[in-house]
Amino acid sequence: MEGAVRMSLWQFSLIYLLLLVVLAVMKRARIDRTRLLVTASFKMTVQLVLAGLILQYIFSNPHPLFTALFLLVMIGFSIRRVYETRPDLNPRFRQAVALSLSLSGLSVLAFFVTLVLGQSLFNPQYAIPLAGMIIGNAMTGVILGIRTFMDAVAGDRRKIDTLVNLGVDFKTILRPYVNHALESALMPTLNSMLGMGIIFLPGMMTGQILAGTVPTTAILYQIAVMIAICTSVCLTVFFTLSMGYQTLYNERQQFVENNPG
Repeated sequence: MEGAVRMSLWQFSLIYLLLLVVLAVMKRARIDRTRLLVTASFKMTVQLVLAGLILQYIFSNPHPLFTALFLLVMIGFSIRRVYETRPDLNPRFRQAVALSLSLSGLSVLAFFVTLVLGQSLFNPQYAIPLAGMIIGNAMTGVILGIRTFMDAVAGDRRKIDTLVNLGVDFKTILRPYVNHALESALMPTLNSMLGMGIIFLPGMMTGQILAGTVPTTAILYQIAVMIAICTSVCLTVFFTLSMGYQTLYNERQQFVENNPG
C-alpha cells in the first residue's frame, strides 16, 4: 500500500469551501453562529499548525523532557477547558477534576504504551498522539458528566432539601445522581463502539490506512485505543464526581453554595 497523498497548499485550501455550505445552511436555518464557526475554524487551524510544527521538532529531536512537557501542557489545557465550561465549581471540586484527569489519563496512557505496545512512555511517536485521544475524550466525558450531575442536582434542589430535612444523609441522596451522570458520560463512547467498523470507520484507523498501514494492524490499534478511551472516560468521570459531590455539603449536612474563588 502507498502512503497518504501529499496535498499542496492550494489543494488543502479547497477544503475551506465546505465551510460555505455550513454557513449557507446556518443562514437558511437562522442560526446566528457565523462568528463562532469562523472563530472556531481559525483557532483550530492555527492550533493544529502550531502543534504540527512542535511535533515535527519533537519527532526530529526525541527527548523525554520534550515529551513530558507536551503531555503536561495537554493535561493543563484539558483541565482549563473543564474549568471554563463550569466556572461555578468550588475550589475542592476543581481539585477533584485536576487530580482525576491527570492520574486517570496518565495511568491508562502508561498502561497502553508500556505494557500493550512495549514502548517507552516518553516515546513521542506513541505517547503524544495516544495521549491526545485518551485525555481529550476523558475531558469531554468529564464536561458531560459534571453538566449532567450539576443540572440534575439543581433541578431537584427542593426534593433534596426535603430528604435532608427528613434525616436522609447527602451521600445517600447524591450517589444516584453520580451514577446517572457517569452513565450519561459513558454513552457517547459506548455508542461509538457499537457502530464502529460497520456504520463508520474511526479517525485513527482511517489515518493509519491512508498512511499505508495494513488494515488488520490498524484494526488492532483502533480496538485497543477505544478500550483505553472507554476506561479513561469511566475512571476520570467516576473519580471526579465521587470526590466532587462531597464538596457540595458540609459536616452539618447543609449545601455549600458554589464559590469558585
